[in-house]
Amino acid sequence: MMRLTGKVFCLVAACLLATSIVQAADESKPRVLMVTQSKGFVHNPVKRAEDSLATSEVAMIQLAQKSGLFEIDCTQDCASDFTKENLQNYDIVMFYTTGELPIAPEDRDYFINDWLKQPGHGFIGFHSAADTYRAGNPQKNEEFRWYWDMVGGTFAGHPWNAGATVTMTVHDPEHPTMQPFGKEFTHQDEIYQYVNWQPEKVRVLMSLDMSRCTPQKPYHVPVAWVKNWGQGKVYFNNLGHRDETWTNEAFLGSVANAVRWIDGQVEGSAEPNPEVSAAEEDKARKVATK
Repeated sequence: MMRLTGKVFCLVAACLLATSIVQAADESKPRVLMVTQSKGFVHNPVKRAEDSLATSEVAMIQLAQKSGLFEIDCTQDCASDFTKENLQNYDIVMFYTTGELPIAPEDRDYFINDWLKQPGHGFIGFHSAADTYRAGNPQKNEEFRWYWDMVGGTFAGHPWNAGATVTMTVHDPEHPTMQPFGKEFTHQDEIYQYVNWQPEKVRVLMSLDMSRCTPQKPYHVPVAWVKNWGQGKVYFNNLGHRDETWTNEAFLGSVANAVRWIDGQVEGSAEPNPEVSAAEEDKARKVATK
């Protein structure tokens, strides 16, 4: 039996709120802790009504139920639930978060330096997970390097707002996390641009096709990527601002495959491909300066 503390929500048919849940875990499945706490802007897909979970939480619970791939708990209480002790119950952490989360330094250090580096462990970041642990000028700020170095980049604005329809190029369509999207993917969502982007440390999987987006900017805009973190794995996907994204079959399929990939059920390279970022940068510059 697994006891969870704080405001954690477990996988129950009625999706009712509870403050402390005891749940029998299927040890054969990866166990996921989804964090949807906001200490900055609160996105609609993480807003909870009085007696129900948020859109993104319901989507992941339903994905867990329908796929049978994983078990999931959702929390908006990092102080109670994102601890060294409670992380022992999980294999994967998902973040749809903003701001500086109330995670104790010792728990943060354990997560980054130990837990996440273990085989079979992984981090999945959605949308504003890149707008988490960001303060001041992100180009100069080193305070949160521990976080953005793990995630892969830091939010630096969204020229493509929530109503924008964008076309994305998939660079590695055979990667399990990208297979649901095909070779290109057109979708309405808010798209971030980034600083602290480290192409030498990530395998970029999907980027804006700047020739088919408005506005056109003279730089590379990654949308999804993976990286190794010790023996653990990281998958980040910018999509998720709109509620509709959380019912999109390709997006949900990508998340399901990300769980399989982290768990070692399917293979997919995380070898950095900085040449892709360089090529996309060059293409974007040429498009935007025409």
